[in-house]
Amino acid sequence: MSEGETAESWSAGAQVVSFPGASQRTAPQVSFHRDELRIILNLYGRMVAEGEWRDYTIDFTREKAVFAIHRRTSERPLYRIEKDPRLARRQGAYAVIAETGRILKRGHDLAQVLRVLEKPLRVV
Repeated sequence: MSEGETAESWSAGAQVVSFPGASQRTAPQVSFHRDELRIILNLYGRMVAEGEWRDYTIDFTREKAVFAIHRRTSERPLYRIEKDPRLARRQGAYAVIAETGRILKRGHDLAQVLRVLEKPLRVV
């Protein structure tokens, strides 16, 4: 703006640029809620204490939320815990997927689904 211009005269000459799809609402990202993260991190903490797991990554997209568990940082994830709300009414929103891509367990209750990752107790 120059010295003689007012805010009204400057804004009246400005062009409004609209982008394709700008008027459409963007879908919110899928994420884990606090209680879901508490359940996942409790299991993760126990397995770290046993020396099984060492690192994790979290990814939130519009389609799903993924908590990936790694043995080492440089390796592919051993397991992926996925939350996909599109499957909530069918097979269940939660799934545990192995490194090979095989679905180990799927269901509606996260705690029940994560039991597939817990080691069975051994008699000593």
